[in-house]
Amino acid sequence: MSDDDAAEPRSSEIARAGEVFRVFLKLGLTSFGGPIAHLGYFRNELVLRRGWIDEAGFADLVALCQFLPGPASSQTGFALGLLRGGALGAFAAWAAFTLPSAILLVAFAYGATALSGPIGQGIVHGLKVVAVAVVAQAVWGMARSLAADRERTGIALLAVMVVVFGGGAFGQILAIAVGALAGLRFCRESAAPIIGRLHVPVTRLTGGLCLVVFFLLLFALPFAQTFDVQGLELLNAFYRAGALVFGGGHVVLPLLQAQVVHPGWVTNDAFLTGYGAAQAVPGPLFTFAAYLGAVMRPEPNGIAGAAIALVGIFLPGLLLVVGALPFWDALRTRPIAQSAMRGANAAVVGVLGAALYNPVWTNAILTPYDFALALAGFLFLTVWKAPPWIVVAGTAVGGALLTFVR
Repeated sequence: MSDDDAAEPRSSEIARAGEVFRVFLKLGLTSFGGPIAHLGYFRNELVLRRGWIDEAGFADLVALCQFLPGPASSQTGFALGLLRGGALGAFAAWAAFTLPSAILLVAFAYGATALSGPIGQGIVHGLKVVAVAVVAQAVWGMARSLAADRERTGIALLAVMVVVFGGGAFGQILAIAVGALAGLRFCRESAAPIIGRLHVPVTRLTGGLCLVVFFLLLFALPFAQTFDVQGLELLNAFYRAGALVFGGGHVVLPLLQAQVVHPGWVTNDAFLTGYGAAQAVPGPLFTFAAYLGAVMRPEPNGIAGAAIALVGIFLPGLLLVVGALPFWDALRTRPIAQSAMRGANAAVVGVLGAALYNPVWTNAILTPYDFALALAGFLFLTVWKAPPWIVVAGTAVGGALLTFVR
């Protein structure tokens, strides 16, 4: 093979990766509304308009990413980039979809200190109040789909009890594990029919190696504390949050809160302020990690902390996607796996419900005015279907106005 022959496939791969980057950059700048809305944007742009994948393949891909821990919309985008442009395409899709919101949130982290004085503090408090409305909407919507019968409602309630009495990250992980075990016993209803077959450019060997790396990092990084290297401890905290969150989106809130607020790295006020701001930007909610990395008290923080946090929280989900793709067709047909996931997803509702009370409600709802503002935000989101960024902006202004009536 001549040098020209070898260069041609390479240049074609680079061209496809460039195409993937341009398409996902547009999506990263315009995709508001959370993970379910993101999947709708992906379908319109990549299935219907561009024909990168057919409906059955897209549904198969979404099913896999919903099954795995991690940010489902980002994992789906990463996998679509992989199918279109190989490894370069996968990285291009993730970077283009993730970086716009991450950059905006890091910029907010640097500018948040300028929000001083009564009006600035009112805006910050308004951002904490809007977090109540957003998480309440998430709990309401997820409960209707993931805990829609008596069995799964019971599992969700059990998860609340486990979190309340277990406390911290351990209680949340235990709740999800208990939910999965309960699902094996109580969630054996008939599954939806399995359709389609997904052909991916990943060998079983490559997939197996990615799974080995995933578990190696999950169990090895906690030992970073023995080296007293803050960068490794930061990577461990965000890697664990990304590796153990089922359902993606708002479900990461309690895990992140346990990882960064309990050790004293970030105050509850700063945490909820950033979470409120994260609702106003496009792209994946997991980029909230970039804000947290930037405002950390111990170093590394700033740009370096944001980069470590961002890589840490996304890496496990991306490793799992590549690792699971070659085995997915066989795994998804097994009733035992489907039952366990139904139980785990019901437990996720309970975990998020517990987080709605603490830290979200207890840190934001301090007066009857705060309650009225949060209720208005919730109704605008659920009844009038207002875009989240409009609700965030309105609640921030409301928080500023409330400074004159407190």
